[in-house]
Amino acid sequence: MTRGAIFALVLCLMGAAVMGEDPYLYFTWNVTYGTISPLGIDQQGILINGQFPGPEINSTSNNNVVVNVFNNLDEPLLFTWHGVQQRKNSWQDGTLGTQCPIAPGTNYTYKFQVKDQIGSFFYYPTVGMQRAAGGFGGLRINSRLLIPVPYADPEDEYWVLIGDWYGKSHKTLQSTLDSGRNIGRPDGVHINGKNDVVGSGKAIYTMKPGKTYKYRICNVGLKDSLNFRIQGHPMKLVESEGSHTVQNIYDSLDVHVGQCFSVLVTADKEPKSYYMVASTRFTKKALTGKAIISYTNGVGPASPLIPLAPVGWAWSLNQFRSFRWNLTASAARPNPQGSYHYGQINITRTIKFVNSVSNVNGKLRYAINGVSHVDTETPLKLAEYYGLSDKVFKYNIIGDVPPASLDNIKLATNVLNTTFRTFIEIIFENPTKTIQSYNLAGYSFFAVAVEPGTWSPEKRKNYNLLDAISRHTIQVFPKSWAAIMLTFDNAGMWNLRSENAENRYLGQQLYISVLSPERSLRDEYNLPERQLVCGIVKDLPRPTPSYS
Repeated sequence: MTRGAIFALVLCLMGAAVMGEDPYLYFTWNVTYGTISPLGIDQQGILINGQFPGPEINSTSNNNVVVNVFNNLDEPLLFTWHGVQQRKNSWQDGTLGTQCPIAPGTNYTYKFQVKDQIGSFFYYPTVGMQRAAGGFGGLRINSRLLIPVPYADPEDEYWVLIGDWYGKSHKTLQSTLDSGRNIGRPDGVHINGKNDVVGSGKAIYTMKPGKTYKYRICNVGLKDSLNFRIQGHPMKLVESEGSHTVQNIYDSLDVHVGQCFSVLVTADKEPKSYYMVASTRFTKKALTGKAIISYTNGVGPASPLIPLAPVGWAWSLNQFRSFRWNLTASAARPNPQGSYHYGQINITRTIKFVNSVSNVNGKLRYAINGVSHVDTETPLKLAEYYGLSDKVFKYNIIGDVPPASLDNIKLATNVLNTTFRTFIEIIFENPTKTIQSYNLAGYSFFAVAVEPGTWSPEKRKNYNLLDAISRHTIQVFPKSWAAIMLTFDNAGMWNLRSENAENRYLGQQLYISVLSPERSLRDEYNLPERQLVCGIVKDLPRPTPSYS
């Protein structure tokens, strides 16, 4: 290397050191209504830049993501970044407990960092039942070039956003829930916003013979678990919700609401077209969505013989048990995933959440530990930051153990207080006949067990304390329980919610407040300068920054 080249390299390194920050990605979103037809019939949907599903956010670990959202709907709007941990920054989480909604005809700029994460995630609107109208899209976080990935680079990567769908508008669905009734069964299933029920022969993706492709599969639906499969093509699981997995082969995958998987598929079959299939699970009548993939040199149509989905939730439970963390793979940081020995950390607190459903004043409501959450006009995070939480909500109206009887549901704002950096065990128990799916914003947790029956302390002997996947969404089968473990090390106000849109809207959610006692910027950001304010703090002077 010449002296001049060395000097230039030194200048580049000095410049990088001065700049300090990781790269920025900028997006401008124009959110409007438009005509969509997920089930072959035109209806009103939510578009982003004229697209349904919305545009992909293609990022790399540690990137700073800036999304300027222009709300051209006739109603308030928020987006959440499902599975993105947003370290120290619940201000950008996009739920009514953390942010004021974006009013019609205005804009708001989200800014967050995909810090030390990799994998397949998605975004969606959180106000009311807007998710039932679209507004969702894929969010990819690639591994940094210096961090090895435990498989060869695929020829290409494809999104497969699957979900159940209603033919009624989101406003009609919301009105039905407001009237006290349930919204019933969905009308169909889509794959990337379409369902090729007529066998059009039009492929949404193509594959070159002999090449391997990555499919990023997410259930962005409202209610139903879905089984996903590809005609004649086994799938090698390589990642789930931010964790590299042991690379088992599956003919089909049960994808519960809110969950994502990345699989590798090799084009080594007869060169023609094939169906991708997504069908509902645990329902009396299965609904099916189809889409076509084709070989670039394909000469034949897809076979009309669709592979059948498995039967029963015991099969799904066994599949869950087969998922394992890849302990030899690097994480998003330059260290092995398995270097975090979660099974050797002492549990400081056990919290048990039990879901229930009942009528309150003649209207349907869902609850956690007997409390059905009610959103407040003032976001909980703002009230807490301004020191006015006592005027908006009360902490800990539920305990760590549910009441003996869950027959009576109380309507209230449900906020649980936790101690910063403590290692917690959470038990989800589902006494109902329908499957549940929970997401915890701001965190990944270790899903150590899912079993039938009711939980008791002796069940801990069945926990996977070695290589459970670190993830952010967990299913709880009917008459069953699930156990997760995590460290509450991400300060902020974080939403724990049912991924079933009807349940969440009618109260099956709560917020977890994680406060840093040191009040340090190392632990949490101050109120962003351009953060929207509303409710009782709207006209108040901004407080002195709480963190330094």
